[in-house]
Amino acid sequence: METLRVGSTGPYVKLIQSLLSRIGYNPGPVDGVFGNMTRQAVATYQRDNGLASDGVVGPDTWDSFLSILKGYDEYRVRPGDTLYNIALRYYTTVNAIMTANPGIDPNNLMIGQNLIVPYGIDVVFTDIDYTYTIMEMNIMALQARYPFLETGTIGTSVLGKNLYYIRIGNGPREVSYNGAHHSLEWITAPILMKFIENFSIAYSNRQSIRGYNLKQIFDSSSIYIVPMVNPDGVDLVLEGLNRDNPYYNELLKWNDTGRPFSQVWNANIRGVDLNRNYPASWEEAKAQEAELGVTGPGPTRYGGPSPLSEPETQAMTKFTREHNFRLVIAYHTQGRVIYWKYKDIRTPGDLRIATIFGRATGYAVTDTPYAASFAGYKDWFIEDFRRPGYTFELGLGVNPLPITQFNTIYRNNEEAMLLAPII
Repeated sequence: METLRVGSTGPYVKLIQSLLSRIGYNPGPVDGVFGNMTRQAVATYQRDNGLASDGVVGPDTWDSFLSILKGYDEYRVRPGDTLYNIALRYYTTVNAIMTANPGIDPNNLMIGQNLIVPYGIDVVFTDIDYTYTIMEMNIMALQARYPFLETGTIGTSVLGKNLYYIRIGNGPREVSYNGAHHSLEWITAPILMKFIENFSIAYSNRQSIRGYNLKQIFDSSSIYIVPMVNPDGVDLVLEGLNRDNPYYNELLKWNDTGRPFSQVWNANIRGVDLNRNYPASWEEAKAQEAELGVTGPGPTRYGGPSPLSEPETQAMTKFTREHNFRLVIAYHTQGRVIYWKYKDIRTPGDLRIATIFGRATGYAVTDTPYAASFAGYKDWFIEDFRRPGYTFELGLGVNPLPITQFNTIYRNNEEAMLLAPII
């Protein structure tokens, strides 16, 4: 991690600002600008934790922050320890420790026994720019805190970043959700990650969400979530273009809009719009490019040189074919609408399910507009599997939607994510 000090800006400044706020320090607004209030909060944290109190986030302070961001501590049981006093020390609960350590006997702790002890804070951040690195830390933390989750990868991006999946449940009724096909629509990734965390918290505490029986969903269903299909593009939008990017010169040429990547770039790192790269009427999508002003790689709507030319779409189709998904949902932004059709293909229950989703979210159920009618993931799923596929367009405004919309978007969509495996 780069050293942060007064004058630094960007997503990792937001990350430490949000973290400091969570653990009782006041860095000022979570705005990505390292000012004097943030410096003072860092210095106070450093003093309280035996670090040089200089207000600069260097290697030692990053190590300390990262130990918290990891979401848990690896603790060795000492004489006199009980789960209760360990929980008090970490501001967590006995149940959280027992969840993270399946099979532990709380009445028979062994001196020297190693425990995973979750911290008493949530791990998924919902008020910051959600980069690939932050998502990866969150996935590792959730897997350690909730061992009943299955995590893995379906492939890698152009730049070699992992395309992660998380599985909730172990039942036969399989469904799948994905987010961040488009770089500017990165807010869909923390929406899905927060759903995973909220489900896991409630399930481990034997609670319900919105009256839904989570144990029943877990036992009967398997929800497979790919939160960030396009990590290279997301990082380009949120972190900017670095000179060590192998596509540095090409990207400068491809972005001929005169506007920064953070405002226009929806494609992957090779300038391919991943949601126009699937083999469902790819030729029709290609034919649209001229009238849409697309002449080659660029910020949006270039479908690539051929269907499935990109490792990200190759991974998504392979992953989908390896499973028996009853339905899929692709999360995009913006518009507060649900697209349910591909051409005139009808699948069992498609409109009925879409209508139920519409009632749950408050979103309109409508046909896909012409400019987005072909070569998308849900189009390919419908065509290949003859099962329901949906695109949810979350929120309202101009992409990228501000993170301030997170709570409203999440609240509107949580019930649909609970409904999909059991509908």
